[in-house]
Amino acid sequence: MSELCPRFEKAMQIISKRWVGLILFELLDGPKRFSEMESNLPVSGRLLSDRLKMLEQEGIVNRNIYSEFPVRIEYSLSKKGESLRPVIEDIQKWADDWVTPEEVEG
Repeated sequence: MSELCPRFEKAMQIISKRWVGLILFELLDGPKRFSEMESNLPVSGRLLSDRLKMLEQEGIVNRNIYSEFPVRIEYSLSKKGESLRPVIEDIQKWADDWVTPEEVEG
């Protein structure tokens, strides 16, 4: 049990960082370009770039560069990131069942 707490805490630190959940949710549909995610998410380009770099360093997101002209860069979930699918889907289901529209509007 002593191993669980630090690992659980690390996992929660990663996925609870602001905007990470929405970025992961966005990538569940498949690879996306930066500009596509930037237009779909209510987050600044600078912050999106920061979060994607962090997720890439954690091995959750892959950054794929295609040598076309102009160069195309896409982000996708790695195997590690894809393994979060049931977690994200369960959080979505929980939110649908338990979070009211009034709570969202705050």
